[in-house]
Amino acid sequence: MNTSTSAPILECLSVLGDQMRTRILALLDGSEFTVSELCAVLQAPQPTISRHLKTLATEGWVEARAEGRNRHYHLSPQLDDAARSLWRIVHHEVGRTSLCRADGERARPVLEKRRMRATAFFAESAAEWDRTRAELFGSATGLAPLLALVEPSWVVGDLGCGTGALTARLAPFARRSIGVDRSEAMLGTAKARLEDVENADLRCGELESLPIADGELDLAILALVLHYVVDPRAVLAEVRRTLAPGGRLLVLDMRRHDRGAGFSDAMGHVWPGFELERMEAWLADARFGSIRLQPLAPDPDATGPLLFLASARV
Repeated sequence: MNTSTSAPILECLSVLGDQMRTRILALLDGSEFTVSELCAVLQAPQPTISRHLKTLATEGWVEARAEGRNRHYHLSPQLDDAARSLWRIVHHEVGRTSLCRADGERARPVLEKRRMRATAFFAESAAEWDRTRAELFGSATGLAPLLALVEPSWVVGDLGCGTGALTARLAPFARRSIGVDRSEAMLGTAKARLEDVENADLRCGELESLPIADGELDLAILALVLHYVVDPRAVLAEVRRTLAPGGRLLVLDMRRHDRGAGFSDAMGHVWPGFELERMEAWLADARFGSIRLQPLAPDPDATGPLLFLASARV
């Protein structure tokens, strides 16, 4: 936040005292939007939205990334504790207003359009996905060094399992290995791979509403999947629901990169990777503890963006 002679909390109150700015922040809290998308959702002219975004950016509430000719705005992961605590209170209150509920309804088609981009990519790429993934990210995608940490009594979830490669690797080490994916094409390949694996269970479903019972999992893994979802924070909260007390979460994903819109469009990506600070804040907001984040060393054979590994516990 910027510095002045007033108390920081008063600066926050000043920024959040405008209804349009709080509506913008409510939309940007967990998802990204361009100026034109915000104009459509909020039914406000471009100069009005741009003016409020400028204020929010100047005061450190929002950040933007460039992708092609567009700028994608999101809530800043750098908010200090006072600002973050105040925003939680304000968000809880404004989220119950009819205006914000209507904003949420108008935002759904915008976000669904992005989600369909990833769906179309997977429908066309199921047969070649293992090769493409290994070519982009190398052997780190298998999480092979971590398999020895799986207890034989655990139920493990491979969330966004794709073709089931990791689900299959986990099965010999766990009591049950559950793979979840929304793509029927990917699950078709996974079923063929896991046909003879008795303790593997494949389920079709969305990461935002997992077909898994409360506390069913001892370990949940999100391996190179969060950059395909519109609202990663909602997914993290849903994953926490499925974890038993003491359960663990592992997230493997791309670090924030600047390869441009062409790369993201070609791969169906919704997010161009993540800043470690943002991921840490999201995990904390989802009420995970023992959070650790570690950038991974580059694989010499990989051609894709750099990766990180995050771990947390319930």
